[in-house]
Amino acid sequence: MKKVYPDAASALADIVKDGQTIAVGGFGLCGIPEALIAALRDSGVKDLTAISNNAGVDNFGLGQLLATRQIRKMIASYVGENKEFERQYLAGELELEFTPQGTLAEKLRAGGSGIPAFFTKTGVGTIVAEGKDVREFDGEQYVLERSLVADVSLVKAYMADKAGNLVYNKTARNFNPNVAMAGKITVVEVEKLVEVGEIDPDHVHTPSIFVHRIVVNASPEKRIEQRTVRAK
Repeated sequence: MKKVYPDAASALADIVKDGQTIAVGGFGLCGIPEALIAALRDSGVKDLTAISNNAGVDNFGLGQLLATRQIRKMIASYVGENKEFERQYLAGELELEFTPQGTLAEKLRAGGSGIPAFFTKTGVGTIVAEGKDVREFDGEQYVLERSLVADVSLVKAYMADKAGNLVYNKTARNFNPNVAMAGKITVVEVEKLVEVGEIDPDHVHTPSIFVHRIVVNASPEKRIEQRTVRAK
């Protein structure tokens, strides 16, 4: 199977549609698939449900799709850096499924592993548990959480071989491996593409079985979300 596509637009052209659920890797602006997000924006698809740790910032990352009103619902764990997100949510223009961060990671991992649901202590006794099945195990209360599977997953990795084995760069790994697992179709944006066999099998973070399409973006912008410097 040929997995390498010439650009982000062609990699998404025949797979993204209105009303889909799209999972997007990254944490803040670290490890986000910049070119794929821009191509998704330019595709014009709408009424999307976006699964992501956050919604980027105003006019960058998923914030671009909020600005164009292409996202109908967010499933996220942190939304504090995006004023347009706040405005749309408070105005009732955007649906939000607020999910604890570790639970969100496990929802994606479990979905990619074929596990439909799991019990967790996180959220018991809070609004997170409202309307959900809560059961007792060994004297402790646990809430049942449904796993997540996306129609399309957009992932950022540092390097891939042409088969789709992935290597992430340090903390840019973040949610990307779980997002890669959870997609029915997973599209990966990488900075470096190598031949099959050039990556040590022990260094592979996400195996090729989860990857369907690859796009090279050798020079991503990599904006810094917040910069803190030490006084001299």
